[in-house]
Amino acid sequence: MKRKLSLIMIFLVFRSMVYAQVDTYTNPVIRGFNPDPSICRVGEDYYAISSTSYIYPGIPIYHSRDLVHWKMIGHCLTRPEHYLLDKNNNRPEIYAGTLRYHNGIFYMITTDVSGGGNFYITASNPEGPWSDPVLVDRPVFDPSLFFDDDGRVYYTRRGEFADKDIVQAEIDIKTGKLLTPLKSISKGLVGDDTEGPHLFKRDGWYYLTMGEGGSRYLHMQSIARSKNPWGPFEKCPHNPVISQHNGWWHHTAALGHADFIDDHLGNSWAVCLGQRKAGYMDFSVIGRETFLMPVEWKDGWPYVEEAALTKLEVHTKTLPVYLWPEEPVREEFDSSRLALKWNLMAYPFEKLYSLSERPGYLRLLGTKEPLMQSQQVAFVGIRQTELAGEIVTSMEFEPTADNEEAGVAVYQSPECKYLVFSTLRNDKNVVCMRKIVGDMVEESDGIVVDSSSILLKVVFNPDRYVFWFSDDGNQWEKLGSGLTNLVSTDVARSFGGIFLGLYASGNGEKCKNPADFDWFDSNMREIRFND
Repeated sequence: MKRKLSLIMIFLVFRSMVYAQVDTYTNPVIRGFNPDPSICRVGEDYYAISSTSYIYPGIPIYHSRDLVHWKMIGHCLTRPEHYLLDKNNNRPEIYAGTLRYHNGIFYMITTDVSGGGNFYITASNPEGPWSDPVLVDRPVFDPSLFFDDDGRVYYTRRGEFADKDIVQAEIDIKTGKLLTPLKSISKGLVGDDTEGPHLFKRDGWYYLTMGEGGSRYLHMQSIARSKNPWGPFEKCPHNPVISQHNGWWHHTAALGHADFIDDHLGNSWAVCLGQRKAGYMDFSVIGRETFLMPVEWKDGWPYVEEAALTKLEVHTKTLPVYLWPEEPVREEFDSSRLALKWNLMAYPFEKLYSLSERPGYLRLLGTKEPLMQSQQVAFVGIRQTELAGEIVTSMEFEPTADNEEAGVAVYQSPECKYLVFSTLRNDKNVVCMRKIVGDMVEESDGIVVDSSSILLKVVFNPDRYVFWFSDDGNQWEKLGSGLTNLVSTDVARSFGGIFLGLYASGNGEKCKNPADFDWFDSNMREIRFND
């Protein structure tokens, strides 16, 4: 009886957590590298995507019931057919996508800017499987789809690089064929550098919204309206409707590239990309994330309160809260597939890892490539989602030459990364730390280890990453540290964000022995700063 009552109490507490409304939420709502968000609603369910650039799998898709708490449920681009749009394209790079739902079908349209062009895929279930791609055209990027009430479908994207305008055509959604010539519908509303256009309809008006100012600190979102989907478009009198240009000391930056949605209770919202800075330090290591903004419509125009644009804590009535189960801290690598949170540097045209060759271990087959954005790099990593935390792993590796190494990476770009690894120096197994910032490379003296089985740990906070190793899990030895700002997106000039991961490389030749990882712990914690 006592156990039954306890279970009832647990259920009631959980139920109250799931269904209670709150007056405050914290941005970003999808944390870690998740830029260029697009969103759609199906009844009381919400789905969002973000762009991935060179990362594989491509275009993660998230599910929410309250717009604040999101769960990754899959990826849109997971098969060779999704990447081999151009025979000369051996390094796909996927830019911003748009997610739409129409008549029981999900549509995701995006661009492979390295040669494949603009294409869309479809699915009846957002978790997949997603169809083979339908190629639309090749120039430029940021395509969007709008399904009008009369059955017409409009294809909108950025125009030619030189013009930087917004172009549009009617499209046959079954074939991808453009039914009308591409026509310029805007040269920009605030500036002349447009991107990420979306067309939508509200109260008889067609709204054209777009990002402007470049996807860095001058980023912003503007909007215009017309009674005709082709324009001419009347500019919003208070553009930009989303931006953060009024103070470097705020904890948000680079807000823009937004998508608008009405929830099932009639409230309006926008999702946009933004950067969460490390306190008052004017840099970001996590990169561009997905923010949620409450929107009010007045006289036919959207308004977002300035407080929501400058503060991470947003005060507004949310939808009834729906919480997802927390992910486990430890990854045991005992499944036949990597969990959804894991990423590779690009589509793996060669076999780079195995979960079956040694059951219960992640085996990395060290390639000849160094750790960089290449389809041949033996690297698997997760997004850094918070400014503080730690990762720990248990690794077995027996290097056979000085060029072979395997370990843990804090990776922003090829020129901005920190590595802690096992290698061979003077015919002895050693553990080293290497810092690479631009053309500056610093490597610590190797510490000799007697065993091929070691533990590696990275502890981080808003100021620095600290690297440790142990051969027994009890006594830890510090290898060194690296400042966070030196691997920030600002220093790297990166549109990405930090990935924390495991790697193996032969630095010019394939490794003779694999690196085996028994488990991986990730524990990240949110740092709150006073607004």
